[in-house]
Order: sequence, then structure tokens, then C-alpha cells
Amino acid sequence: MIRVKVRLFATLRENRDKEIMIELTDGATLLDVIEHLNIPKEQASLLLINGKFAKLDEALKDNDTVSIFPPIGGG
Repeated sequence: MIRVKVRLFATLRENRDKEIMIELTDGATLLDVIEHLNIPKEQASLLLINGKFAKLDEALKDNDTVSIFPPIGGG
């Protein structure tokens, strides 16, 4: 098992804490994190692992920090 800190931003914080510690199985990916938190894939627009851009299929390590941002709206 690995423990990962997840930070949520903007609208993803609605009905969730802004920072969450979760436990996942070894070899878990960012996709596993967003599924664990019931976040639709299209709402996880910008993903970072330890401050670096990442993709949904990237594997996580124990004590990683994941940041998830929703799509940016504008006008």
C-alpha cells in the first residue's frame, strides 16, 4: 500500500476537503486517484505529481503529492 496526499482546487473542492490523504495499492496511477474520489475524468484537467505535470496513466509512489485542477473557464 502507498499513501498519497491529494490537493484539490477550485470547483473540485465542492463537497470535498481541499487536502486528502488516501491509501492505494502499489502501482496505482492518477486515474486510480480520481476514480477513488469520484471525480469525472473530464473534470481533472490539470494533474501534477510533486509539482510536475503528469498524465492519468502515471504511477504514484508512497508519499507523493498529487494536485488536481478542473478545466479553467474564461470569457
